[in-house]
Amino acid sequence: MDAPVTGVSIFQKAWGETSAFIGRSRKTGGVDLLILLGMIGLFFGLLELRGEWTGSLRPTVTIDLSPWALPRYAFFSLSRGLLAYLFSLAFTLVYGYWAAKNRTAERILVPLLDILQSVPVLGFMPGLVLGLVALFPSSNVGLELAAVVMIFTGQAWNMTFSFYYSLRSVPKELQDAGVVFRFNWWQRFKWVELPSATMGLVWNSMMSMAGGWFFLMISEAFVLGDKDFRLPGVGSYMSVAVARGDVPAMLWAILAMVVMIVILDQFLWRPVVVWAQKFRIEEDGQQQVMTSWFLDLLRYSTFARWIKRRSQASKSRPAVVASKEAIRHETPGPVGSLGRIVPVIALGVLTIVLAYGAWRLIGLVRFVSFAQWAGIVGAAFTTLARVLTAVALGTLWALPAGLAIGLSPRLSRTLQPVVQVAASFPAPMLFPMVIAVMAWAGIPLGWGSIVLMLLGTQWYILFNVIAGAMAIPSDLKEAARTYQIRGWQRFKILYVPSVFPYLVTGWVTAAGGAWNASIVSEYVMYKGQMMAAWGLGAEISKVAAAAEFPLLAASVMVMAVMVVLFNRMVWRRFYRMAADRYSLSR
Repeated sequence: MDAPVTGVSIFQKAWGETSAFIGRSRKTGGVDLLILLGMIGLFFGLLELRGEWTGSLRPTVTIDLSPWALPRYAFFSLSRGLLAYLFSLAFTLVYGYWAAKNRTAERILVPLLDILQSVPVLGFMPGLVLGLVALFPSSNVGLELAAVVMIFTGQAWNMTFSFYYSLRSVPKELQDAGVVFRFNWWQRFKWVELPSATMGLVWNSMMSMAGGWFFLMISEAFVLGDKDFRLPGVGSYMSVAVARGDVPAMLWAILAMVVMIVILDQFLWRPVVVWAQKFRIEEDGQQQVMTSWFLDLLRYSTFARWIKRRSQASKSRPAVVASKEAIRHETPGPVGSLGRIVPVIALGVLTIVLAYGAWRLIGLVRFVSFAQWAGIVGAAFTTLARVLTAVALGTLWALPAGLAIGLSPRLSRTLQPVVQVAASFPAPMLFPMVIAVMAWAGIPLGWGSIVLMLLGTQWYILFNVIAGAMAIPSDLKEAARTYQIRGWQRFKILYVPSVFPYLVTGWVTAAGGAWNASIVSEYVMYKGQMMAAWGLGAEISKVAAAAEFPLLAASVMVMAVMVVLFNRMVWRRFYRMAADRYSLSR
């Protein structure tokens, strides 16, 4: 029997609803206030950044090693990294789509991407910096753009490879859906290809951001001959601290970098990863659901809800309705003849640019003697041995660790944020401490450079193994339990074959990262003195610092040829083996 309605009960109900409304309003008001304060802080930060970019070009920049200067420097470094990422994302979407969809362009673009990935930042830094400074002689825009482009080169290639391979491996059922609904190229890209590639693109974006931070010290503080180009930032702060041997300043720079990476992870990458879960293609519902406290907080924001309502109101009609229009107005490819002509023109322009660049390069390296060429090639094989050793050492621990993290939801929840922070930290900031330990242990730099390479490249293997372990179908794991395949047998029969395609990708990207890391691993500063190990990375660093452009061009050319040949002769065979024997989609 229902309780009688009285004045007291009505009052209690009204009071309860009012209290709940006040509680929600307070929480909503608090969140909106925090968002407002954050936007105000961002506005003034952008004004400070604008003043830095448009200020007059200074001959030298004095870096303040006080810890109170680090928040401002960290904001500048973070702004350069995010701007470089926007350029990398735009490059990835255009270049990756072009290579995946145009067979003629693919024959040029994919090998070119191999070459671009192998060219170290010091290989093009002199021409880039001098050209941009000459283009903007009265402001810092040239130097700032040069730093952004150098960070871009540490981000773009990995993302582009990921997006290209994702477009080439869209599940057949999704491709068939696009055919059934007669999607044109834009509808297919928007509703089939881009959603299918989103998860891989997000995770590789995080890894690429880490790659951009690796050369932060070089990107913000670089020397060309007698010219010292320096920009205020955490990288330049650390470079000055290392040059002066100021250990407290080094520790402050490491702390600032860690804080910046954690903030970026919690306010950007974690929410993006949670958002990208809706694009995951699953065959069962047993996958772990990820959360973000920042996204949960935004749910209480009136401002965020207003933006969501506006975006929902402006959304296009559902795919099925649009597909009916596509049937009536079918365009089998990019719209009209223009969509067919533009790629051809672009490919022609690219070919002309590459031919011109090759001609100028030949004109530059013709001054290099045979003895110098022989020395460069010998140094290249020495660095190759170090690269392969670093990849092997990284695999020894990253393979079991990645399997453990990827196969255990508990370890995944606990260790993934830690791994992301560790991978994003620029390893060269730790080099002085590692070199000090090696000097105490009597380890020469020739062997120690392998450890320095390993600090920056092992994460590529670990991230790919984690992704591969998380992608192992549950029915295969259940079959292993049913047939009582345990221990070493399970590792050999199930786990290694399942993650092998991901492991090959990790090897390729780790090797490319090790080649690039050689320029800072074989040629390092310790206690105000330069230490060098015989190798191609050290040769590139030496001739870049001395502004010996013919030798620099020859060294970069040898490194590019070495990387491309090794990719074609070794890594491509592993890729073919992974596709033919170990692919889970067959």
